[in-house]
Amino acid sequence: MFITALKYGAISGAVVVGVIIAGMLYAGGVGGGHATTSLWFGYLIMILALSTIFLAIREYRNKKLGGVIKFLPAFGLGLLVAAIAGVVYVAAWETFLQTTNYPFMENYTAALIEAKRTSGVSGAELDAFIAEMEKAKTDYANPLYRLPATFIEIFPVGLIIALISAALLRNPKVMPARG
Repeated sequence: MFITALKYGAISGAVVVGVIIAGMLYAGGVGGGHATTSLWFGYLIMILALSTIFLAIREYRNKKLGGVIKFLPAFGLGLLVAAIAGVVYVAAWETFLQTTNYPFMENYTAALIEAKRTSGVSGAELDAFIAEMEKAKTDYANPLYRLPATFIEIFPVGLIIALISAALLRNPKVMPARG
């Protein structure tokens, strides 16, 4: 089970981080200045990449268990794939940040502040938001904050996909093995 989880988790994590980093570099920063758009794009990529959870459970069920799996083992395998994908995602993101000195949080908070200004926010409300963004930059600079925060970006998506996949694939009639 662990080998299956390792294979699919590594694929998921690598795809997510690769596409997100390529998109950020191509766009010239966090969403090219559109932080909200890049956020939704990032989660869409996570959903697509973490669909490997479904494939992992299906492969394990069909190849190792003769086409039958109960909900809890399927869910456990899905969680393991999600956790491995999360660890790969965190490790790759940290490596990217450290090797490139990419100013992610500076770009991200600047894009959010500019979006507030563009929407007409000013005065004390804007000052309070800027102070909030400065605190966010300070928090993000601390690895004890950044590492779990990065993991929590991806893991809940995997948790939901694991639940759905386990619920579907416990039924041996859903995508049975061929031949």
